[in-house]
Amino acid sequence: MPLVAGVDSSTQSCKVVVRDATTGALVRTGRAPHPDGTEVDPEHWWVALQAAIDDAGGLADVAAVSIAGQQHGMVALDASGRVIRPALLWNDTRSADAAAALTEELGAAEYARRTGLVPVASFTATKLRWLRDREPENAERVAAVALPHDWITWRLRGYGPSDAPDAPLGPDLDALTTDRSDASGTAYWNPETGEVDAELLDLALGRTPRTPRVLGPAEAAGRTPAGALVAAGAGDNAAAALGLGAGQGDAVVSIGTSGTVFAVTGRPVHDPTGAVAGFADASGAFLPLVATLNAARVLGSIASLLGVDADELATLALAAESGADGLVLVPWFEGERSPDVPNARAQLSGMSLASTTRENLARAAVEGMLCALADGLDGIRRAGVVVERVLLIGGAAANPAVREIAGRVFDVTVDVPEPSEYVADGAARQAAWALSGALPAWSAEIATSVPARPDGALRERYRDAADALAARAGSRA
Repeated sequence: MPLVAGVDSSTQSCKVVVRDATTGALVRTGRAPHPDGTEVDPEHWWVALQAAIDDAGGLADVAAVSIAGQQHGMVALDASGRVIRPALLWNDTRSADAAAALTEELGAAEYARRTGLVPVASFTATKLRWLRDREPENAERVAAVALPHDWITWRLRGYGPSDAPDAPLGPDLDALTTDRSDASGTAYWNPETGEVDAELLDLALGRTPRTPRVLGPAEAAGRTPAGALVAAGAGDNAAAALGLGAGQGDAVVSIGTSGTVFAVTGRPVHDPTGAVAGFADASGAFLPLVATLNAARVLGSIASLLGVDADELATLALAAESGADGLVLVPWFEGERSPDVPNARAQLSGMSLASTTRENLARAAVEGMLCALADGLDGIRRAGVVVERVLLIGGAAANPAVREIAGRVFDVTVDVPEPSEYVADGAARQAAWALSGALPAWSAEIATSVPARPDGALRERYRDAADALAARAGSRA
């Protein structure tokens, strides 16, 4: 049976899975780290990819491969195919003022109508405006702009800077490709028409550089120099949905470096408030999404403060009552994207001599993180999407307190799939699709199902605290 490979080039690491193209059975895996930071030289991604491939035993027997990558980052290339400056990643909030300026110039409703988005600091268009305003010399050199998975796919096919020994096909910028899901996170691509909105690209950078050709879900970008088929690739959340086998009625809550809530729907979503991003997915449908900047790292921060590990934090949290005796943590440690308060900071409230205990603090950390994600789910519903089940994934989904408390925060059944690299799995499933022409029927196995036992008072206390903090921080949401 042919083998396929999926790659998850995420913020923190590069992961490779090799699976049987027909059954989806896992054959082998590999991993390599990425550097920390909110900007990075893309060459680090390329080096990590080679290391992860080697760790997975190579790709010599692989018939097709697909790259899933972190969304939104700005990879600016000059006419020789060289990276002009380190890529600004999705979590780089320096472009918050640029996002505000773009929204003011065009209007939130018009942006939502034309792109499904309202600019925030994460999106590529805002980073291009930042580049134009803050580094005009670099902005003048931009011949093409790509996203992280676009650039890695291009390099994997043998393209690259004219002086790169591992780029036999050279700097053909017209060979850059992307897919619907990643293009829909730029704020200059229209998910309904499938076209780049040149006026919006010009509004961001002051001119219109090359952008990658947008491929269909099952379309191939080309081949590697060794002959393996290279699929279109996808943004990380769209790949995760594909790897899970998520369908209409499902919402995916992913708790990793960032937190995301997204749902598969057959129609485009336009939210002029900007709370819900109307992305496209990797199957030809749409993937409305709400993202939070503060997710699993919230738990890590509080665990460190309490001097415990993740298991001990869970034990402490489960020893407290629902609602943490009134202790509320609004976990905006790094500012926040949903709501759009990039300069906000976290707040702990409701402290009394009785409530301020280690157990309640641990509980408030888990509840605050999950309440922020539940607010995102509410936003997706307000956009008209029906949600009947939550699929809970990401590193923090393994935490027993997160699983248990999720049933108190969400008002539908929470299914926790067996641990897997779902972003890389989705990329592998896409590679199998491009190889055979038919989407294979892979789906996630459910490990735990948590019934809904919503605590309305908990949600209300969190919402009141978050609204007050957002107002003081000057939220544009």
